[in-house]
Amino acid sequence: QVQLAESGGRLVEPGESLRLSCKAPRAIFSVFSTYDMAWYRQAPGNERELVASIDTDRIEKYGDSVKGRFTISRDNSRKTVYLQMTSLKPEDTAVYYCKVTSPIESWGQGTQVTVSS
Repeated sequence: QVQLAESGGRLVEPGESLRLSCKAPRAIFSVFSTYDMAWYRQAPGNERELVASIDTDRIEKYGDSVKGRFTISRDNSRKTVYLQMTSLKPEDTAVYYCKVTSPIESWGQGTQVTVSS
């Protein structure tokens, strides 16, 4: 189990942009570039859903609801994965979680994003 650290969540108005960060713990710094990563989110009453993923070759995949609005990226030198969110909608309100998906599985604690006027 590795402890990922998400940050960047806050209250924003509809149409605004926000960038989330996920920093890997020091224990996996040396192997971070070999890990596939993803962002998930969970809204109250809903199941956790995949938002975006990025593998070691930087191939990106997105959930249908965020395609064209969100961008996932990684900076292996900073051991960090980012989620750039634009044109935010109230339905994007959720707790956003970072996850190592391969070759191990591990979740972060989550960061709250609230989109409301």
